Amino acid sequence: MNLFSRRRGAAIRAVAVASVMAAAVASGGLAAHAAGPPSPVPPPTAAAAPAAVPAKDWLHTRGNQIVDENGDKVWLTGTNWFGFNATERVFHGLWSGNITTLTKSMADRGINIVRVPVSTQLLLEWKNGRAAVPSGVNTYANPELKDLTTLQVFDHWLALCERYGIKVLLDVHSAEADNSGHIHPVWWKGTITSEQFYSAWEWVTARYKDNDTIVAMDVKNEPHGKQNESPRAKWDGSTDQDNFKYACETAGKRILAVNPKVLVLCEGIEIYPRAGKSWSSQAEADYHFNWWGGNLRGVRDHPVNLGAGNSQLVYSPHDYGPLVFQQPWFQGDWNRTTLERDVWDPNWLYLHKENTAPLLIGEWGGFLDNGPNQKWMTALRDLIAENRIHQTFWCLNPNSGDTGGLLLNDWATWDEAKYALLKPALWQSGGKFVGLDHQVRLGGAGSTTGISLADLYGGGDPGGDTQAPTAPATLTAPAKTSTSVSLSWTPSTDNVGVTGYDVYRGTTRVGTSATTSYTDTGLTANTAYAYTVRARDAAGNVSAASTALSVTTQAGGGADTTPPSVPGNPRGTGRTTTSVTLAWDASTDNTGVSAYLVFRDGTQVASVTGTGYTDTGLTPSTAHTYTVRARDAAGNTSAASAPLQLSTADDTSGGTLLSQGKNAWASSTEAGNNPDRAVDGNATTRWGSAFQDNQWINVDLGASRTVSRVVLDWEAAYAKGYRVQVSNSPDFSTWTDLYATTTGDGGTDTLTVNGTGRYVRVLGQSRATPYGISLYEFRVYGG
Repeated sequence: MNLFSRRRGAAIRAVAVASVMAAAVASGGLAAHAAGPPSPVPPPTAAAAPAAVPAKDWLHTRGNQIVDENGDKVWLTGTNWFGFNATERVFHGLWSGNITTLTKSMADRGINIVRVPVSTQLLLEWKNGRAAVPSGVNTYANPELKDLTTLQVFDHWLALCERYGIKVLLDVHSAEADNSGHIHPVWWKGTITSEQFYSAWEWVTARYKDNDTIVAMDVKNEPHGKQNESPRAKWDGSTDQDNFKYACETAGKRILAVNPKVLVLCEGIEIYPRAGKSWSSQAEADYHFNWWGGNLRGVRDHPVNLGAGNSQLVYSPHDYGPLVFQQPWFQGDWNRTTLERDVWDPNWLYLHKENTAPLLIGEWGGFLDNGPNQKWMTALRDLIAENRIHQTFWCLNPNSGDTGGLLLNDWATWDEAKYALLKPALWQSGGKFVGLDHQVRLGGAGSTTGISLADLYGGGDPGGDTQAPTAPATLTAPAKTSTSVSLSWTPSTDNVGVTGYDVYRGTTRVGTSATTSYTDTGLTANTAYAYTVRARDAAGNVSAASTALSVTTQAGGGADTTPPSVPGNPRGTGRTTTSVTLAWDASTDNTGVSAYLVFRDGTQVASVTGTGYTDTGLTPSTAHTYTVRARDAAGNTSAASAPLQLSTADDTSGGTLLSQGKNAWASSTEAGNNPDRAVDGNATTRWGSAFQDNQWINVDLGASRTVSRVVLDWEAAYAKGYRVQVSNSPDFSTWTDLYATTTGDGGTDTLTVNGTGRYVRVLGQSRATPYGISLYEFRVYGG
């Protein structure tokens, strides 16, 4: 139940990003590619007859594609579910969610692969027969997991994945089993050596070498470190211990010696020397910087060489938005074009564009803020969908501290807005999600939302699918600027299902799209362009071209891309016990401000046209932090205002609030959730106890006071049986009950009581969950 944070270090810097060089690498390196736009792709006259359905689902690579054993293209589109890497050594969320329900819901919603972080320490424990029964599983919610060890839980989940047509990507996230283990920059730490790292990979590969549910291995999560840090990960042609390229080759070859059919994923690092500079430099300006694991510039100079296993190699960068860290490329006027040109192309996208190797973006995702983070996430989602880049979204877990998850905090309800953003980047055909299993439909037998690879590609019919989709219709340009044209069309139909669209400017294919829209960028102002679109199906049949559309870009100046100024002087102007009112100074904009977005504790709660807002339905005596952003009619959004903390008024109907800010202590504390957090007036912090009955929290009112009301705001881990007690005894030997129950149901308990004492205690005698007891707020009122 800890908040799991993946925050990047604030010391990350960026320097000017060079343009991509033309590639020409000798034997064993990157293939050379001619400069200039790609040639048009004519529709084939007929499709070859499909082979028999493969009995196994192993995958390999071909250029920048991943294909099955028949050579048919596949698209890995999934998510991450963490927990096995952490101290709990098991999926997070099993303290309340059911493992079968969660797995089935992923399959039903189009998740065809799940990236599972683990630790080297856990793999070695499994290898040595030391798997323990985890404490992080609620066996009331998961009776099927009762008395199972962590390894048995994992094996049980693999069987569920096989049942529901989901594939698995295993990721060594950290050396040690630690919720913050990913912060350590390299793959060895303490008693975990490099050799143990390699042998752990060999062991887990051997254990599952005949199980094609696990189709890929991510060698190490986010190797990183800066030029002046030690240890740090580098990328060069050496055999040094800290050379991640060498570690990837060593681990990859040892994995493939055991199972030559599994995919091997190599992530990037954090920094790479500029041209003419070496790894010995301590000067920041001598390096290119990117996200941890996101810098694959070194592949151009030093490609990973797996020998005979090169057909199993996939590169796997990570990318995040400004809410994780305000990178320099998110400052000023930025958009998808600048991100692709300055960040994605030189760091990793060149590998896809030059047909060098497949990419799988192993982590991307974040909070929806109706602002810059969502702008970044939409841009990357569109890039993924248009180019069919493989991806695993971060993450399923709602307890990822700097991104949130696809699930809400109850571990059952999906965040529908975030899922809607992700959905176009999930593999779909004919209105159904496509799995990576040939025999089992995504979602399992009888699924109405998913299909299998056999459903998509056919089951060996000698004639094969030779029917092309219909031509896209009603091609329009709903928006344009001086440098871009946005296109839209109505979908094509196909006897099996349309898998994508090719967009042509004149006779040159300029992009692909998995949806019925595309934006062509980098154009010249006041210039006419002719566009057509063709549809493709899974068998490679291509439709006739749509009717051509001529579009002239706007004259110089283009569309409005200037955001409003930041709202100034945020201030509180009123409050009640259940509301606060705030105001701010108006922003300015070149075309005019259309709305102000109001955020409470990081979540948008309102969009207003004026310079004030009243937030209602709040809890008395509770503090919240507010920020405001301005938006113009073109959708440009300002940076956030300075944060403003406002508190609701005390509810004095039951007396004066006596407990807030007073000294508090408890029988135990879980994961840093100290007892003072229950009396701080902040509804987002909490006290949590050890996972035991008979846990208590005390507050010292400073003097003997009359107590007339107690409000308990429980977290999900609440007490079913508890007492509220008072005492004046300096040694706490005598307590008087003010209230007692054995049928508590969580939520907020407002208790009318009558008693006198300096010390007030909540004694949780029996828990409602397998976890401890936890209070967001413990408020005592009286006189």
